[in-house]
Amino acid sequence: MPEHDTLPLPDYDHLPVGSLTSRIRTLDADGLQTLLTYEKAHANRVQVISAVNHRLADLESGTQPSGGDPAAAQPEHAPAPAGGSPVTEATSGPPVNPPSHGDPTNPAQPR
Repeated sequence: MPEHDTLPLPDYDHLPVGSLTSRIRTLDADGLQTLLTYEKAHANRVQVISAVNHRLADLESGTQPSGGDPAAAQPEHAPAPAGGSPVTEATSGPPVNPPSHGDPTNPAQPR
């Protein structure tokens, strides 16, 4: 049984099913068989097993793996923050007013 670290797709267990179905297009039959064995032994997700079996059938009928790198940028992960806060004096909110029942330090308001 393949280990998680030897899978042809990085971070395989955390990829959503929709992303898996597009990423498996880059794999050859050996890579797909490795994923299938791992999937059946672990999560056993019907959608993933069906997609891998369908892709294996496509490869057997002569389809070639698509170009691309299965370890390429992952849109599932948010980009790193740019850093820093855009808040400045110009973008800060208005000053806070005292409550409507008055401010005891202000003699012009009732107490």
